[in-house]
Amino acid sequence: MSNIAEGFSRRSNKEFIQYLFISKSSATEVQSETYVASDQKYISQEIFEKIYNQAEKISKLNSRLITYLLENEKQYKKPKKPN
Repeated sequence: MSNIAEGFSRRSNKEFIQYLFISKSSATEVQSETYVASDQKYISQEIFEKIYNQAEKISKLNSRLITYLLENEKQYKKPKKPN
């Protein structure tokens, strides 16, 4: 969430997208750490699945927003005038 907030405050969609990718990577990190917690028996299988699935959902939402911003950027770029 902090990566998204920080990226949103940047001056361009390009920078915002960069922070969305960082957020997406952080969700993958959470999934990885969830495996560790499960392997060490710190959490139950039920809790593992809830956390893992939520991180997956967040990652997909980030991906959709990144795709939207990239497509929107292409749509609104003005063509260059011929010399």
